[in-house]
Amino acid sequence: MTSTTKLLSWLKSANGSVDQERARTEEDVCEPSAGANNSGKTSPRTYASNSKRQKPVRKYDENYIKLGFIWSGTEELPRPQCVVCGDVLSNESMKPSHLKRHLATKHTALKDKPVDFFLRKRDELKQSKSTILYYGTPAVAKAQEASYRASLRIARAGKPHTIGEQLCLPLAKEMTSIMCGEKAARELNLVPLSNDTVSRRIHDMADDVKKTLIERIKNSRYFAIQLDETTDVADLANLLVYVRYEYDGVAQEDFMFCKSLETRTTAEHIFQLLNAFIQEHGLDWKRCVGVCTDGARAMTGRNSGVAARIREVAPEMRWTHCSIHREALAVKRMPDDLKSVLDCAVKTVNFIKARLMNARLFHVLCEEMGSEHVQLLLPTEVRWLSRGKVLLRLFELHREVQMFLQDTDFPLSDIFEDAVWLSQLAYLSDIFSRLNDLNLGLQGLSINVFDVQDKINALLKKLELFEIKVKTGDVSAFPALESFLSDNDLMLDDGVRENIAAHLTSLRQQFCNYFPVMPNDETSSWMRNPFNIDTPHMASMDLTVAEQERLIELSCEKH
Repeated sequence: MTSTTKLLSWLKSANGSVDQERARTEEDVCEPSAGANNSGKTSPRTYASNSKRQKPVRKYDENYIKLGFIWSGTEELPRPQCVVCGDVLSNESMKPSHLKRHLATKHTALKDKPVDFFLRKRDELKQSKSTILYYGTPAVAKAQEASYRASLRIARAGKPHTIGEQLCLPLAKEMTSIMCGEKAARELNLVPLSNDTVSRRIHDMADDVKKTLIERIKNSRYFAIQLDETTDVADLANLLVYVRYEYDGVAQEDFMFCKSLETRTTAEHIFQLLNAFIQEHGLDWKRCVGVCTDGARAMTGRNSGVAARIREVAPEMRWTHCSIHREALAVKRMPDDLKSVLDCAVKTVNFIKARLMNARLFHVLCEEMGSEHVQLLLPTEVRWLSRGKVLLRLFELHREVQMFLQDTDFPLSDIFEDAVWLSQLAYLSDIFSRLNDLNLGLQGLSINVFDVQDKINALLKKLELFEIKVKTGDVSAFPALESFLSDNDLMLDDGVRENIAAHLTSLRQQFCNYFPVMPNDETSSWMRNPFNIDTPHMASMDLTVAEQERLIELSCEKH
């Protein structure tokens, strides 16, 4: 073997050992060799890994856009991305030959496109990237909150769900564009307000409110309900139920539910619907201590009424007749003369208000005369506040009504020229306005039986005072009647005085019948005046020792 042949053989063996060593180093990077000792010396394998040669990083060229590629990733390691399909290749493919091969094989029909085409594709790809990024930001959460708030306002206003997409959102975008610019207006595109979305939002909020209410009722020691069966404008019978419960140491009132009575409206059907709701949501009937209804037989029947059925499952329940309903029943009776005045007034209002042409002509007449009001109010028996407002508006426009009826064939057109009839109309408008104030005083949150009794007692004393004053000819308690008499230099007619006194007496009797005086129960008198409670009475109360001690401290405090 010659020296040249030996040299070549040695070089080949050396190259093979180097390749094997490099392969082992790539498998175990920076790991100590099996023969490493505790002296901290570096093994040959570790030394080979540190000396590994790194591959070069290819950079992006602006001319690559002609081939349909832009770059993505980081500046330290850019990667080519196709503007047509969005594929991202490795950094090693950042070569014109590789990019041409991708365009020719995957997008054959586009290989001869001009650079403007790829520039448009580049802009579209960047726009889609920004949209995806925008939808992943907190702006989506704000848009969702805005959608819920808009849906809540639509529900409160009772408007169709389509109004959000058809009116609200376009209007908001137009206003925002004018005030804040197009960029801010485009952000409103994130707010979903379609018909289905608004409907879903409303149902979600309603379910959340119902869950919260049910949870509060479950945590309350006791609760009381108020229910009423009524018919809506579509002749559908609905059961309305309100609930009063304890929350954070304070009595709270909320609307519980409204469900349709599909078939009959008997006491059995009403109780089944109510009982199904109570059982479905896991409420305890034994915690129900009060039920308030109207005076209908289906509600108050002693044997088969709703109250009787509830008492079977809630033995501690006490039934209460609705105070507003009792007030409406107490004011129905009146002397025949006043009843005739009321009927004539209703007929007159219906003649003008219920006929469209008469209503328009009366409107024009009131405008020409410079009246404070230009329309009458239509009476209805369902709304208990209607009677007082209708009579007051009619009396305020009695001159306009008299002039309007002169050119008509209405049979009661002469009554507005009768001073006696007008004086009785003025009295009715005054007394029913006071009854309207009482009706409003019986409503509202935190109104209890003590508040109702106090307001009724105050009214009884006022009626007695009014009766005494009227008998002496003093009508200062009735502003409209007093103003009418003074403006026309009239004295109160004796017959009108007797009718007013008789009506005031009848009102007192009716209110006493429908609102009997509460018995002086010593077990509950401490709630009204805890300062007059003595120890013997306190010992018989159904209170804990700690509660009785706190009551003693309260009764001894200065007030």
